[in-house]
Amino acid sequence: MYCDYHTHTPLCLHASGTPQEYVQSAVRAGLREYGVSDHAPMPGEPFDDWRMKQADMPAYLDWIAEARELAAPHGLTIRAALECDWFPGIEPWIEHLQRLYEWDYLIGSVHYLGEKEEFDNPYKMDFWNRTDVEDAWTQYWERFRDMAASGLFQIMGHADLIKKFGFRPSGDLRHYYEPALEAMRKSGACLELNTAGWHNKCAEQYPDAQLLKMAADMGIPLTISSDAHSPENIGRDFDRAADLARRSGFKQTASFHAGLMELSPLP
Repeated sequence: MYCDYHTHTPLCLHASGTPQEYVQSAVRAGLREYGVSDHAPMPGEPFDDWRMKQADMPAYLDWIAEARELAAPHGLTIRAALECDWFPGIEPWIEHLQRLYEWDYLIGSVHYLGEKEEFDNPYKMDFWNRTDVEDAWTQYWERFRDMAASGLFQIMGHADLIKKFGFRPSGDLRHYYEPALEAMRKSGACLELNTAGWHNKCAEQYPDAQLLKMAADMGIPLTISSDAHSPENIGRDFDRAADLARRSGFKQTASFHAGLMELSPLP
């Protein structure tokens, strides 16, 4: 049975659904664990228009508590988490978030380059009209490497999100991937196979097959997640993802409780 650890709630302002709807969908999908991991608040509010605010944290914890109550009769385990954005110098803020609750895991993600450039926002495509693709990829993977090396996160979210709209440098991409994967190997962070990419412009899971194979060869652990922003997307394409994971060389998936990782055979 699968665990879906990357999901959202309406508190992030770009997702929909109730705790009951998400739990029902997770039960229908046959999940063993459903992790709630909405976009964490950032300092300097308003930071953007697609994440929880600091004042929303009590409502978020209530949302998780309601999901747990609804899930209990079904034998479904609810995990509590946050998806945290990485910026240079953000470490004290992440440590502050860690202290707010007994999270089961934190997902680290890179959604911004430069000072505050959104590269994956479909409403801000002007970024790609004025950006050199190789420069953007270099900066993205440097940030991803630093995030992985920080040791602050259990899961590295949608590793090659930078390709979301299909913009990639030419040639072999391994020199972007290798430093980030080595940082993950040293810190013990887990790679996420995120199925949402199949439904975006890149039409490919995050991360690509080459990076998945490299990660498997290095012994980096794996989770499979949907990045669901609505209940019907919980557990989406997990059998397809598991088949890809096996072909890439993975034999196990990771689960988390109170920050600790446990490995189980791929379903």
